[in-house]
Amino acid sequence: MAERIILHCDLNNFFASVECLGRDELKGKPVAVAGSVEKRHGIILAKNEAAKKYGVKTAEAIWQAQQKCPGLVLLPPHYEKYNYYSNLVRRIYERYTDIIEPFGIDECWLDVTGSTMLFGSGETIAEEIRKAVKAETGLTVSVGVSFNKIFAKLGSDYKKPDAVTVIDKAHFKDIIWPLDVGEMLGVGKATKQSLRRIGILTLGDVAKTPPETLRLILGKGGETLWCFANGLDTSPVISSAFAPPPKSIGRSTTPEKDLCNWNDVLLILLKLSDRVSHGLRENHALAGCIQVHVRDNVLNITEHQRKLTQPVRLTEMLFKTGAELIDEIWDKETPLRSLGIRACELTAEDECIQFTLGCDYERLERLEKLEVEIEEIRERYGREAVVRCRQLEGTPLGMYSSFGKIVS
Repeated sequence: MAERIILHCDLNNFFASVECLGRDELKGKPVAVAGSVEKRHGIILAKNEAAKKYGVKTAEAIWQAQQKCPGLVLLPPHYEKYNYYSNLVRRIYERYTDIIEPFGIDECWLDVTGSTMLFGSGETIAEEIRKAVKAETGLTVSVGVSFNKIFAKLGSDYKKPDAVTVIDKAHFKDIIWPLDVGEMLGVGKATKQSLRRIGILTLGDVAKTPPETLRLILGKGGETLWCFANGLDTSPVISSAFAPPPKSIGRSTTPEKDLCNWNDVLLILLKLSDRVSHGLRENHALAGCIQVHVRDNVLNITEHQRKLTQPVRLTEMLFKTGAELIDEIWDKETPLRSLGIRACELTAEDECIQFTLGCDYERLERLEKLEVEIEEIRERYGREAVVRCRQLEGTPLGMYSSFGKIVS
C-alpha cells in the first residue's frame, strides 16, 4: 500500500488578511479584526503579522491588545467576505483532489495520494497551491506536507506565513520531537500542565514515555497522544460530502445587557430554542437530551441537563425543557451575562423510536408540519419573517440586536 500524502493548508491571518485586501493605507500597519465592545463581544478575532510582533493574541480583550500596541487598527468582522474567500480557495484545492476535509473556515486537510501521478510530489502540489492562492486571491497560505494528518497540521504551523514544510518519515523526529508538547493538536492547557508536572516538556518526551504511563495520567487520550508523537496517526481525511453527523447542536448568546428578570431570559431562550430546532431539522436529527448553561455577571458558569423520555426537536418542547432546567439552577437574583441551550444524544429522524404512553402524536405531527412550513417561509423571506406572539408583546427590542430585528 502506497504511503499516504496529506497536506494541511492554513490561510495566514485569514480574517485580518481579507480585511486588508485592496487597502493600501493599511500596508505595514498592525491590524486586528475585533468584536463589538458595545455588544460585549470585545475580543480580538484575528490579527496580522505586524500586530503579532507586538504580542497581540487572538481571543484577548481589546483593551489588552491596545495596551501592547497603542497604534493597533481595529476593524469589524465581515463574515460574508470570509465565506466568499474560503470558497474561492477551496475551489483551488479541488483542482488537485476531491478528498478535502475542512477544519474551520480557513484550514483544510487534503489527501493527494492519488494525485501525484498527475501533478507531481506532495511538495510540488503544495507549492502550486501556495502560488495559486497568492496569485488569484491576494491571500497567503502555509502548507504542511506529511504522511499523516497530525504531522501535516504541525507542518503548516511550523513555518509562517506563505511557506511549505515537508515532514517525512525519515526526518520527522528532527522536526517534531523538539517542539513543545502544547503544539500538538488536542493538547490544551490542562493536559500540558499535567504532563509538565512529570517532566514531559516536548513531543519527543511524549514519544519516549511508555504509553501505559501516559494512560495513567491522561486516560485513553494518553495513548492516542503517544501514537501521534510517534507518527502512528492513521485517521483518514474525510471529505465534507461524507462528514459524520454532529454529536450535538447548540446555540448561545451574550446580550448587550445583563439579564435580570425571568421574562427576558425566556424570550432569549425561545429564540435560541428556535435556532436549535432549525439545526436539528437541517441535520435530520432528534434530541434525546437537553443541556443548558448560564454564565453570571462574574463569569461563573453553571450547566444542567436532562434526558428525555423520547427524542424531540420541536421548538416548544426544547424551550419548555430548557426553561425548566434554567429555573432549577438560576436564583433569579444574580444577573446573567449569557446563556445557551444544546441538543445532545442525537438520533436520526428515520430511526425507530419507542412511543411514550399518553402522548398525542397526531398533535406533534401537526406541529412538526407547521414548523416545516415556517422554515420554508423563513428561507424565502428571512429568519424574522415569522415570529411568535410572545416575542412581540413587551419585548425589550434592544436585547435582541445580536439576533437581528424582531419587528420591522
